Amino acid sequence: MQALGAGALLAAGGCAAPRTSQGPAYPRAYSRKAWAAPRVSMDAVIRVIVGHRPFRSSGFRVERENYNAKVIIHNYGHGGGGLSLGWGSSALAVRQAADLPPGEVAVLGSGIMGLCTARLLQDAGWSVTIYTRDVYRHTTSNVAAGEWGPFSTHDPAHVDASFLAQLDWAARISHHAFTNLTGPKYGIRWMETYDLRDTPHGEGPYSSYDDLFTYKGHLGPGEHQFGNRYARRMVTMQIDPGTLLRQLTADFQLAGGKFAIRNFADRDEVLALRENVVFNCTGLGAAALFGDEDLVPAKGQLVFLPPDPAVDYMTFGGGDNGEHGFLHMFPRSDVLLLGGIFKLGDSSVHVEDDETRRIVEEHRKLFDSFG
Repeated sequence: MQALGAGALLAAGGCAAPRTSQGPAYPRAYSRKAWAAPRVSMDAVIRVIVGHRPFRSSGFRVERENYNAKVIIHNYGHGGGGLSLGWGSSALAVRQAADLPPGEVAVLGSGIMGLCTARLLQDAGWSVTIYTRDVYRHTTSNVAAGEWGPFSTHDPAHVDASFLAQLDWAARISHHAFTNLTGPKYGIRWMETYDLRDTPHGEGPYSSYDDLFTYKGHLGPGEHQFGNRYARRMVTMQIDPGTLLRQLTADFQLAGGKFAIRNFADRDEVLALRENVVFNCTGLGAAALFGDEDLVPAKGQLVFLPPDPAVDYMTFGGGDNGEHGFLHMFPRSDVLLLGGIFKLGDSSVHVEDDETRRIVEEHRKLFDSFG
């Protein structure tokens, strides 16, 4: 994970004035606030960061393995759905240890999977130590965009009904858990979301957990603020990853949890831990530690602008999505976030200037058509 300054990317563009709707006052499905367009320009860019999602074409791995006296329980490989699936996938993993008496346990990784797994183990009576190379603020989870939506988790051609049932269960458990944490303490709030396209969406098929999204509707041109496009509207949760991870870390420590900063070179070093039960929540690190050839990075790139409290909706699409990605705008409390790219197999850590310009320019054009 690497955070890089925008540098030379800030040479073009001027400051955009705030815009509210100049056209019809289209009704809001959920929010009571007036429509407002975000200020998007290259001049407004604070920084650009690169992150890598841990993607498995066959879907995330929750599995128990025995190595003589050691029990390893895997919980990794969630692609673009890791933040959304944190509680549900971790609940599946902790269930793998249901026949074991609570005692000392090791959790590898301090991202969303590691923290959720650790908290659920504490609730079940275990004494937990998290072993991690990086504290939470340097994990992949901390640069997640922040919308509850377990998407981009697998290749549909490489999964079966058993995995889809597991995904559905994890999504529902995780959704329920997050609804219990809404509010500023954990950085979670409900928000309208608009999936924007040039052609009608049709009626599906959608995911089996589509019923968890509320206020759903299909809108045509002239029925919304987003110009001559088709929109699928829904309401879901917007998550501020930094706030969530910081509070989960505090909860873990208040419950007696311990951190140990450590980088494992191979599986033998993991098996040498004093704990006989180990939960592997290392994300991309699992490829080297446990030889998972299906696990590959999916590069993402996010552009941060100053926060805009007037904007209280999220968008997907609405312009040129590029060869390897999909546009998205999330108005988090800490930043206004623009994405994005999804480059499978790309482990490079450098910011791609042309992608930054595309992301900013396409969003600028989208909101120039606002109203």
